[in-house]
Amino acid sequence: METTRIAWSEGIWTHPPVDAVERDGDLIVTCAEGSDAWRTTSYGFVHESEHGLVRPLPQDCAMEVTFTTDYDQQFDQAGIFVVADQTCWMKAGVEFADGHPQLGAVVTNPNSDWSVARMDAWAGRRVRVRVSRSGDALTVRAGLDGDELALVRVAPFPAEAEAAAGPLAAAPTRAGLVVTFHEWFLTASDSSLH
Repeated sequence: METTRIAWSEGIWTHPPVDAVERDGDLIVTCAEGSDAWRTTSYGFVHESEHGLVRPLPQDCAMEVTFTTDYDQQFDQAGIFVVADQTCWMKAGVEFADGHPQLGAVVTNPNSDWSVARMDAWAGRRVRVRVSRSGDALTVRAGLDGDELALVRVAPFPAEAEAAAGPLAAAPTRAGLVVTFHEWFLTASDSSLH
């Protein structure tokens, strides 16, 4: 399968942002205050207001999103969103939490879990996140754009599900978050984990 650049116009928003404008090939997204994706675990609430720009993600395919981590308020986030339905989805990317940019993934089916790792060197940098779908799993890799991508997580995902995926941005605690997305690609899934 050849790598195909996806036009921003090919996606459908899960929840529209305040604004989304194309500029010099980039997509500039302004998030709504309180936007987020989370289900129940530890916090007790359900948030279904994320800004995911998605299109179909078939089996044996991967999607990549590149964005700049130019944000520094609690829970500001950008990355990639993979969704089958309201209770089966995953988000992966960089979220600013507890004073640091954190590389993480939230896997939800039906409740959310969250894995994170501090990535201070990624602050203000251009990051690439890749999610491969194969069989009953999603495989997440990430890295600074231009560097080799490292394995972040392997998560269960229903093999039979019709899924969609694409860029994600959210601002759970403030108004005015603006995220710049640079690229969106569809390509073949990773051939192996290692």
